[in-house]
Amino acid sequence: MANPIQAIRGMNDILPTDTYLWQQVESTLQNILQSYGYSEIRLPIVEKTELFKRTIGEATDIVEKEMYTFADRNEENLTLRPEGTAGCVRAGIEHGLLYNQIQKLWYQGPYFRHERPQKGRYRQFHQCGAEVFGIGSPDADAELILLSARILHKLNLKPHVSLQINSLGSPEARAAYREKLVAYFTTHQAQLDEDSLRRLTTNPLRILDSKNPALATIIQNAPKLMEHLDSESKEHFQKLQHYLKHAGLEFTINPCLVRGLDYYTKTVFEWVTTELGAQGTVCAGGRYDGLVEQLGGKATPALGFAIGLERLILLLQQVEKNLPAKQIDAYVTSETDDAFQKSLEITDQLRDRFPGHCFVLHCGGGSLKNQFKKADKIGAQFVIMMGEKEFSEKSVAIKSLRENKPQEMITWNTICDYFKDKIS
Repeated sequence: MANPIQAIRGMNDILPTDTYLWQQVESTLQNILQSYGYSEIRLPIVEKTELFKRTIGEATDIVEKEMYTFADRNEENLTLRPEGTAGCVRAGIEHGLLYNQIQKLWYQGPYFRHERPQKGRYRQFHQCGAEVFGIGSPDADAELILLSARILHKLNLKPHVSLQINSLGSPEARAAYREKLVAYFTTHQAQLDEDSLRRLTTNPLRILDSKNPALATIIQNAPKLMEHLDSESKEHFQKLQHYLKHAGLEFTINPCLVRGLDYYTKTVFEWVTTELGAQGTVCAGGRYDGLVEQLGGKATPALGFAIGLERLILLLQQVEKNLPAKQIDAYVTSETDDAFQKSLEITDQLRDRFPGHCFVLHCGGGSLKNQFKKADKIGAQFVIMMGEKEFSEKSVAIKSLRENKPQEMITWNTICDYFKDKIS
């Protein structure tokens, strides 16, 4: 016997016991995004490596250490997408969707980063993203954040997360701040860990996001970006706060919130939880007004967010006692070949009459007793049985498996009417 092949570490199967919950979450995301006027865009999983180097930043952890990059047969450098915004911007420019118009786009699917797998962080993970192009004012920031809040509320996760916001200002203000930050951390070089020492010369703002508790005091005393913002960014951020407060949305300003991607400007935000350990960010995003131009398009203001589906699912499984489960309305059994053929017809009639409901037809033979056990094992609400006697009388026996009620006999031509009042 050949040795079985296992999945790649950090690239997980999503089994049938979990897929129904995934489908419900994905459906919630889709319905809310479409209700806000977002249109779905579907993007390639593989892009040119240059796309991510130019957008994410060559000095970021993602580009330096985490991307799955390879040369194809034409010796072209390609990368499995590590995030969604870059591909969405590329597609928008390529197909003329962005210039001098407002676009609201959403997408979802798998993404890839070569990280050390742990709870809530995987090498293949799934995200749902939303992007807004063509609006530079803070009202768009507020609506986007409120949209993310609605998603979390609809999933009953709002009590388990909190909103953090910050402003990164303009690229010019951030460049001036970067110099002050480098000077500060250089004086504390002996206390920095290996990761922070590397970031000191490549991406010093990321030191502020370090999770190393030994650096907490140094980071807390570092110069604050908020004190070095340009006037336009300050006004933008103040208006955003005003809109969020008016909407009754609670938030905290986290001056160390910088995000791990180079393209962000002005507003950044995260929804975080304390119930998933180290991987506490459930949804994150912000504004990236210079990215479209950076990729060769006309200057276009833009903003967006991404929600990690694995983390949403983990959080739901942790805090919700009654998670949605797939319901099988009826399991249809038969004793003879003639009865099976009639059961096949009846089952399709039920599916036609009650779209969105589940009617399972037993295949593979076996006694009615064993088929009944199968119906109970898979959690069916009802079992529909057709033995020789029922077939000869053009009827079926129906038994509720979840309520203590007597079995009933129903004729073939009334079975759909019978279930009209039985299933919700």
